[in-house]
Amino acid sequence: MSDELTPENPETAEAEPIKQRKNGLYPGISEELAESMKSGWADTELRGLEPIAQAGHTAARRAALSARFPGERLVVPAGNLKTRSNDTEYAFRASTEYAYLTGDRTQDGVLVLEPTAGGHTATVYLLPRSNRENGEFWLDGQGELWVGRRHSLAEAEQLLGVPAKDVRELPAALAEATGPVRNVRGHDAGIDAALTDKVTAERDEELRVFLSEARLVKDDFEVAELQKACDATARGFEDVVRVLDKAEATSERYIEGTFFLRARVEGNDIGYGSICAAGPHATTLHWVRNDGPVRPGELLLLDAGVETDELYTADVTRTLPINGSFTPLQRKIYDAVYEAQEAGIAAVKPGAAFRDFHDAAQRVLAEKLVEWGLLGDLSVEKVLELGLQRRWTLHGTGHMLGMDVHDCAAARTEAYVNGILEPGVCLTVEPGLYFQADDLTVPEEYRGIGVRIEDDILVTEDGNRNLSDKLPRRADEVEAWMAGLKG
Repeated sequence: MSDELTPENPETAEAEPIKQRKNGLYPGISEELAESMKSGWADTELRGLEPIAQAGHTAARRAALSARFPGERLVVPAGNLKTRSNDTEYAFRASTEYAYLTGDRTQDGVLVLEPTAGGHTATVYLLPRSNRENGEFWLDGQGELWVGRRHSLAEAEQLLGVPAKDVRELPAALAEATGPVRNVRGHDAGIDAALTDKVTAERDEELRVFLSEARLVKDDFEVAELQKACDATARGFEDVVRVLDKAEATSERYIEGTFFLRARVEGNDIGYGSICAAGPHATTLHWVRNDGPVRPGELLLLDAGVETDELYTADVTRTLPINGSFTPLQRKIYDAVYEAQEAGIAAVKPGAAFRDFHDAAQRVLAEKLVEWGLLGDLSVEKVLELGLQRRWTLHGTGHMLGMDVHDCAAARTEAYVNGILEPGVCLTVEPGLYFQADDLTVPEEYRGIGVRIEDDILVTEDGNRNLSDKLPRRADEVEAWMAGLKG
C-alpha cells in the first residue's frame, strides 16, 4: 500500500482543505502542485442512468415502513468503515436495513424519511464526489484519487430513485430537528450522537423489529437473488471437490481459499465465515479456524455460502468423504441425517408452524440414536420429552435466510419461531449428528464423526422449492458426483 504521495501521509492526515493549513498548504506541497491538482480534469459525470433493478421493490419497502410509523422521522444509516489495524480498514458492508430500503451499498449513507401530511418524503444522504478545488480529491484518505470514483448525488438520484443530498450536512440538521424520531442505531456513531436526546431505546427497537419482520417474506427480486447465491455456491462446492488433493497436501485453508475465490468472482463476498471442517473438526459447529489437516478416509463438513452483489446469501452444507467414498459407519450416520433432512423438508409448507420442520427432523434423529443403542432402553417419546438427543444433534434445524445468513433475527418470537410459514419465506433445513472425539458415551468408532446436510428452502404456494438442489444429497449421488468432478 503506497504512502509516498506527500511527506505527511494524507491517509492519516486530518481531512482539512489545503487553504486552511499553515501557509495554505500541507507540508511538502508547493503552491504550484496544489494549483496543478485543481484543474485539467475531464468531466466524468454520468447522465441518463437507468434505475437499479430493485428500485421498484425498495420504493414499496419504504412505503410499508412509512405506513407503519406515520408522523415520525425515520433514520436508517448504512454504517461507516471499521478499522482493522492502524490505518487499514475492513471491507465495507452496508447495514442490512439500509441496503434493503435503498439498494445502495456505499459507506456513510443514511436514509431519512421525513414525515409529511401524506406520509413521508425519502432522502438518501451520501458522500458526494470529492472536491478538487480544496484538495479533498487527493489529500483526504477517502478522496477519490485514493479509493476510486463514487457516484455524484445526481447520479445516485437516477440510480436509486430517491433524492440525494450531502451526508456531511445531516448530523447538524438532525440535531436541530424537532418531532418524534426513530433511528436504527449502532451503525453510525455520528448519527447516533446527533439523535441522543431525540430517541429512546424502546422506540428504536420497534423500528428495528419492524424492519426485521418485513424481511420474513421475500419478494420476487429477493427470491431471484437467493437462487443466484445458491447457484454460485454450488459451483463453489464443485471447485472444492476438484482440489481436494491439493487440500490434502496443505490444510483446510486451501478449501477456504478455493471457495472464497468463487464468492468474489460471482458475488460480493462470502455471506459468513466458511466452515471447512475436516475430520474431528466437523463436530465443532462453528469451526472457522480452518487450519487443520485434510486426510483421506475422513469426512469434510463444508458449510459455506456466496453473498451476491445485492447482499443476499446462500447457506449450504455438505458432508463429503475426502477420498470419495463413505465407510460403512460414515454412511450409516450420513444416511440418518439425510433421512432427518428429508422429513424436515417435507414439513416446510404454507400453513405449517415454523417449528414443525425442526420437530420432524429431531424425531428421526432420536429414532436412529435409540435404534443404535446409544440411549439405553428409553423410548423415542421419552428421549424427545427429555431432549436427550440434543447431546448429539446440538442445534436447531434451521433459520430464516436472506440478506443476513441468520435473517430476521430481531423479529418477535410470535412472528418467527412461533410463527406460521407462508409463501415467500426462505429458510434453511440443516439437521446434524456430532460425536465429539472425547465422548465416552458412544462407541469409539463413532468419535470424531460429524455430519450435517443443509439446504435453502423456499416456501411456495403448494409446498416448497429447494433453491440449492444443484448439489446432490443422497450418499450414492454424492459419491458419483465427486467421482465425476475428480475425473
